[in-house]
Amino acid sequence: MTEQAVQTQIPAQRPITARKPLSRHAVGWLLASPLALVLAVFLVLPIIMIGIVSFWGATEFSIYPAFQLDNYAFLFGSDVTYRVFFNTFKYAAITWVFTLLIGFTAAYFLAFHVRSLNWQIALFLLCTIPFWTSNIIRMISWIPFLGREGLANSALLSWGVIDAPLEWLLFSDFSVILAFVHLYTLFMVVPIFNTMMRIDRSLIEAAADAGATGWQTLWHVIIPLTKPGIMIGTIFVVTLVMGDFITVRFMSGSQSANVGRLISNDIGLLQYPSASATAVVLLVTVLLMISIFLRFVDIRKEL
Repeated sequence: MTEQAVQTQIPAQRPITARKPLSRHAVGWLLASPLALVLAVFLVLPIIMIGIVSFWGATEFSIYPAFQLDNYAFLFGSDVTYRVFFNTFKYAAITWVFTLLIGFTAAYFLAFHVRSLNWQIALFLLCTIPFWTSNIIRMISWIPFLGREGLANSALLSWGVIDAPLEWLLFSDFSVILAFVHLYTLFMVVPIFNTMMRIDRSLIEAAADAGATGWQTLWHVIIPLTKPGIMIGTIFVVTLVMGDFITVRFMSGSQSANVGRLISNDIGLLQYPSASATAVVLLVTVLLMISIFLRFVDIRKEL
């Protein structure tokens, strides 16, 4: 067989072409698409539905689709709305102050006074032990302690500090704020502690070498470097308090209300359009507050 015949029997091979690799932008979108889909279905879509329902109408027995501003007009035209929002802001502000003081102190102690990593982990886990139980159980556990015949009043009476039981310990703003601080302090401790652990210890040594006192080092070095953690904790605490309604209901004895409680009452009365309008206003308010917080510090480097 001649060489020319052999060449005619062998099929010609196609040239191998390399596939063009996907760009980093396309790869990033492909990796993020599953989570984006989940967020779209379970977060964005429900929020859109709440916004749509907020414009619907309702009677005592039915809800009908419509586009009207009656729910918002009633909401902003009622004095109850402003009192409830003021009450909500009051709870959020006072809770934020106490959680910041306690959280910063605990994080500072763990980060700078506990030298052993094992002890840091052990003490940090000790702070998380209350979170092993339900929020409701931890909240209700204050009732027998703060009640008229509770442990606090009994101890004060036996010590002779008071002559009659203190009525304001339970079913008051004091008990509500106490429960809030107990429930949400850890949300302030964790981000502040995480930020403090990233502080270069040589900066503190340099401040001490320059003659700075402990308070000067705290104010001019540690606190400025801890601002991202403080802001993350602030966002957690404020948003959680703004949306909480169970704590206000139980710890105030139904004598106080916040926006979450207002929404819960509307849902209980099957007034879903009114509840949706209140929820939209609350959501916009919280987003505005978060946007204001983010203007003070860039927290993206902490995420």
